[in-house]
Amino acid sequence: MKVKSKKRVLVTGASGGIGKAIAENLAIGGYSVVAHYNNNYPSANALATAMCEKGYDVDLLQCDLRNRTQCRSAIENDIEQNGTYYGIVTSAGVCSDAAFPALTDEDWDKVIDTNLNGFFNIVHPAIMPMCRAKTGRIVAISSVAGIVGNRGQVNYSASKAGLIGAVKALAVELASRSITVNCVAPGLIETDMLKNVPMDVVLSTIPMQRIGKPHEVAAVVEFLLSESASYITRQVISVNGGLI
Repeated sequence: MKVKSKKRVLVTGASGGIGKAIAENLAIGGYSVVAHYNNNYPSANALATAMCEKGYDVDLLQCDLRNRTQCRSAIENDIEQNGTYYGIVTSAGVCSDAAFPALTDEDWDKVIDTNLNGFFNIVHPAIMPMCRAKTGRIVAISSVAGIVGNRGQVNYSASKAGLIGAVKALAVELASRSITVNCVAPGLIETDMLKNVPMDVVLSTIPMQRIGKPHEVAAVVEFLLSESASYITRQVISVNGGLI
């Protein structure tokens, strides 16, 4: 087995948006980042290439979060070849919005399978090596929608609320192993998910009167992975400009 001196952190959904910002921030912070992607290889490869050229440590990992067998194989092979993860950040997520009566089976299944089942599919095969190491950090990216619910997002809100429940329960199970488990719940962040959102309406609901930046979420994630956060677990930390 190849041994790396840096702490290894897996970041799902690292090919764009918040996940990309998290991967970049952690790499610059000295972690050995495993950047997960599914279909967007060009973006993931560009991230890894740019970071490696600057002297940072970023490797790629491909799997479909909806495919449990594929995830397990990819995670187990990576751990066998490169070592146990110190941290896992589950940032990958999708939305498929519609009023509840108009939601299709595919709208529901795609969002739940990616956002909620994807958490299980990634974390479960990695958890026993982390337990044996008796240290680690798990951070799930939830959403303001998982706390208060959003109109037209019953599927998305359900998936993000489910993450919060999973994190709170898993934190209790892993606390004796010195593994912390927390959620970060972004509000409205400048990503592709906001392409069709009416900004004038949205800004009126945010006390800070602006949209958040991906790096502002990434900074919270980096703190939760640090030694300074070793006594913080089972928490949901909102990054939302005072939205709720």
